Amino acid sequence: MAQPHDIGGAFAPSKPDTDRQHLLEASILPVWLNQRTIGFFGFIWLWIGMAVIIATFQLGAGGVAGLPLHQVVAIIFIANLMLGVVMSLTADIGTEHGLSFAVYLRAPFGLKGTHLPAVSRGVVAAIWFGVQTYLGALALNGIVEYLWGLDNWILWYALFAVVQIINTALGIRAVELLASIAAPCIVAISVWMYFTLDVLAETQGINIWTFVGDQDVAALGLFFANMAFWSALAVDIPNLTRFLRAPGGERGFFRRNRNVFVAQFLALPATQAWIALIGGVSFIAAGDWNPVTVIQGQGGGLTLIALLLMVILAQWSTNNAANLIPAALTFVNAGAPRVSYPVALVIAGVIGTASMPWLILDNLFTFLSYYGAVLSAVGGIMVADYYLLRRRRLNVPALFDTEGQFRFMNGVNPAGLIAWIVGGGLALVFLEYAYAVGFVTALVVYVVLMKAWILRRYPQEELESGFDDRFLATSVDRNWVYTEQGRFERLRTDDIPASALKREDR
Repeated sequence: MAQPHDIGGAFAPSKPDTDRQHLLEASILPVWLNQRTIGFFGFIWLWIGMAVIIATFQLGAGGVAGLPLHQVVAIIFIANLMLGVVMSLTADIGTEHGLSFAVYLRAPFGLKGTHLPAVSRGVVAAIWFGVQTYLGALALNGIVEYLWGLDNWILWYALFAVVQIINTALGIRAVELLASIAAPCIVAISVWMYFTLDVLAETQGINIWTFVGDQDVAALGLFFANMAFWSALAVDIPNLTRFLRAPGGERGFFRRNRNVFVAQFLALPATQAWIALIGGVSFIAAGDWNPVTVIQGQGGGLTLIALLLMVILAQWSTNNAANLIPAALTFVNAGAPRVSYPVALVIAGVIGTASMPWLILDNLFTFLSYYGAVLSAVGGIMVADYYLLRRRRLNVPALFDTEGQFRFMNGVNPAGLIAWIVGGGLALVFLEYAYAVGFVTALVVYVVLMKAWILRRYPQEELESGFDDRFLATSVDRNWVYTEQGRFERLRTDDIPASALKREDR
């Protein structure tokens, strides 16, 4: 087992570096404080870009089919606030230790067990990439067909997929730059869409704020459906927050994660509620949840092109941060060192296309419900492991050590897998309330199994040390640094040697 020394000490592996190469790849090494480039506004733009997706329109339309518009907007806003709490908790894994989602899962699931939940999330992200790329391709095809009469969405699907993969392969700076350009444009166009749809409703004598549909829609069901909507990012948000600027040496949770809060407690809820509102208004005005289709049918020219450009930018900015990065990192974690980050991005593109997203789109909310239920349990396990058991301390070098404490039972932590199966299974049974059922059940089962069984057989250094600060990083102004000597060191940023193995900008 890797044995830490003093606060800046070295962690030597229990076996030679060549025996644990499958745990190492540059793109999944911890991110240092001086490698974190996303600032306050950058994270806000990322969230705005991610929140504007076609499925959000459908969420709002489904709500107003049986509830007043103001109630639908309030439910969606509050649901995202609640989800922001979960995201802020899991986000600290990235800001504190600089770790990706899949690598962290080696702690609650084991060095091999991590691949089941991590790759499951990766496949879902890849499928979402396919869905978003398909929608973007249709928009591209619409522009080209309008301007030059060429109708070939398959061609634009392939080109759009390649462009997105290349953009994401360029690194987190390229992803952030796209979001900073796309988000303001999307917001401006969406405001115009709202007023256009409102006028359309008024011409029919409909007041959008007093309209009530005749379908049976449960407010609580809408609430949990919206939480399931972002259940995937609620667990793998460390993939992004490990690049988020954080003050070194700041022990206060709120101060250390201050760049997280405005984005996740304001930008996400407000944007999600706003886009759902537009989808609701579109349904009220024309009986169609898709405002792009509705307004497109009202005219052409610059109006049509502007709408379709919004669709393209929305799918692109969402795919980079919310789908391609999470998918690629889980595939790298499963296939390191043979699977590099660029190769993993291509794998994500192939899986997303092979899933035939044009068919999934017809059953989108069934897809959302089922994977949201399964991933809710993973979120409960992460919160239980990181806060309730380890108290934010983590033996990071052991995550990369084949014979370290996270080997558990032949590489698998049965507590994590059992909690995931029980929590995810119950969530599928109680699908309408899946997120709450899966999250809470998995959290409780995991804690009970760890304390009653696993910790007695497989001691964890963080806990045995009395939660010593040598298992912290950002809070004590340290970085987890993997050197060319094949060991981890906890160093101040200014003390990182030139011999340290720098991770790629992924």
